[in-house]
Amino acid sequence: MPRCRLAFALCVLCGVASAAEPRARELGIPFDGTPGPLNAITDVAGVTVGQVTLIEDLPNGHKVRTGVTAILPRGHDSFDVPAFGASFALNGNGEMTGTAWLEESGELEGPVMLTNTHSVGVVRDAVIAERVRAGGADASGYWWSLPVVAETWDGDLNDINGFHVRPEHAAQALRDAKSGPVAEGNVGGGTGTICHEFKCGIGTASRRVHIGERDYTIGVLVQANYGLRDSLRIAGAPVGKYLRDDRVRSGAHTAAADTGSIIIVVATDAPLLPQQLKRIAKRAGMGLARMGSFAGNGSGDIFVAFSTANAQALHDTPLQQASFIGNDHVDPLFEATAQAAEESIVNAMIAARDMQGDGGHYAKAIPHAELIKLLKRFGRYEPSH
Repeated sequence: MPRCRLAFALCVLCGVASAAEPRARELGIPFDGTPGPLNAITDVAGVTVGQVTLIEDLPNGHKVRTGVTAILPRGHDSFDVPAFGASFALNGNGEMTGTAWLEESGELEGPVMLTNTHSVGVVRDAVIAERVRAGGADASGYWWSLPVVAETWDGDLNDINGFHVRPEHAAQALRDAKSGPVAEGNVGGGTGTICHEFKCGIGTASRRVHIGERDYTIGVLVQANYGLRDSLRIAGAPVGKYLRDDRVRSGAHTAAADTGSIIIVVATDAPLLPQQLKRIAKRAGMGLARMGSFAGNGSGDIFVAFSTANAQALHDTPLQQASFIGNDHVDPLFEATAQAAEESIVNAMIAARDMQGDGGHYAKAIPHAELIKLLKRFGRYEPSH
């Protein structure tokens, strides 16, 4: 089988396997707040997610463990109608392209793409090419695009300097984006990632909130590749101090810097203006803090938030009108963002599986049975019904 076809075949298999694994709530891990029906970013109507997973052992001994994840705010209409949005860097040792214009304009134009550090350029260029293929130029006669592409470094497990992500992989992620359940763990841009020295990856969660007379949804998706073992907390329990085996960045008598990254994407159907979405993006860091992260100097902790509301206000007309929730009423959305970000990270850890990678490196998944024992010990276990 040709190499590219092999990678896509493995992508399908990995996605199905990850989707079938138990999620954090099903293991008895308690979380605050009320999730949406899927407990995923796709609970926000219109949001779609596509993922391409590349897993391959090469003849030269190198191992490919990487991929691409695409989040489309308005599904396949995302290239035509932007969304109000904003970004925030809790610690900027990483990259998210397109944020200068996002911050200037307050509009997210197109998808949010996630991949590995050394594939940002090829994914960015592929998104522009897909936009050109998708439709006509703007009124100036030119196609113009500054895509948002974010990264985490998967070089512990992936042959990152082999440049295995190709334009067709980004295009495939865009074409395959759909609503419904989202595969988690060793998939997409999170295929080769590690967090708190456990195998990690893609995770997602959602929350429903009631403001005034209406219900709104917050959805979060993370690509998690950050943190050290000692600081790890799950549901408030200091489990990292007890789960001591297979620490890939620190040993029994050594310490390591908090290097790595996490990208957090927050979606909502609540009508919010860009400056309010900036505040939402900041609250994603509160969920990260609940996990025990302190956003170390070597970590790229970068977040983006967007709202699918106000579509009519984002068409190109001289006078536009938008609705928005008053600032005195946004606290439920802040709380929901922190809750969903925390659960998304735990879902990524729970769904991930052991992985052997490039150069003999490995990352073990968090042991479910031992984790449950610790949660019971600390009174933080709630069996699912």
